[in-house]
Amino acid sequence: MGISIWQLLIVLAIVLVLFGAKRMRGLGADLGATIKGFKQAVRDDQPTPEGMVPAPVKLKDSSRT
Repeated sequence: MGISIWQLLIVLAIVLVLFGAKRMRGLGADLGATIKGFKQAVRDDQPTPEGMVPAPVKLKDSSRT
């Protein structure tokens, strides 16, 4: 007895009505940037020679809402 596709679609429709498509798109973009930053941090997680500082990770500006 799991969640069916129809139940998921109904929940998705309710979320879209409550939050609006624009806000959901912004949340999706922020989530994508977070995942991208995490993957880059994991990939770049190699020991650096002493005295060297790794370059900062540039993320998408999420200040616009």
